[in-house]
Amino acid sequence: QVQLVESGGALVQAGGSLRLSCTASGIVFAPVVMAWYRQAPGKQRELAARIEGGAGRNTYYLDSVDGRFTISRDNAKRSIYLEMNSLKPEDTALYYCNIDALPDVWGQGTQVTVSS
Repeated sequence: QVQLVESGGALVQAGGSLRLSCTASGIVFAPVVMAWYRQAPGKQRELAARIEGGAGRNTYYLDSVDGRFTISRDNAKRSIYLEMNSLKPEDTALYYCNIDALPDVWGQGTQVTVSS
């Protein structure tokens, strides 16, 4: 059974930083493309960042987070991370990680709240 567990969300002030973590189990982790999604209240879930498998040299970022967020992975720990800097109130959302090849598998998410 594939499971995803996210952590690291918190309440922070605008301009602050957070590091989210996601650990996967039940899959061969190293080759898979992984992603972070987010869903703000009343809005659709959106792709925030994606990282290719292996060394993770290729990444994608939503325009609004590009330059502020960094996605990375540690295959030995079966984990991906999202380093978030210069946080804005509009970054407030429930953040989820996802396996590109298993789009219906989701964790419980981790809440990020940015106060102004």
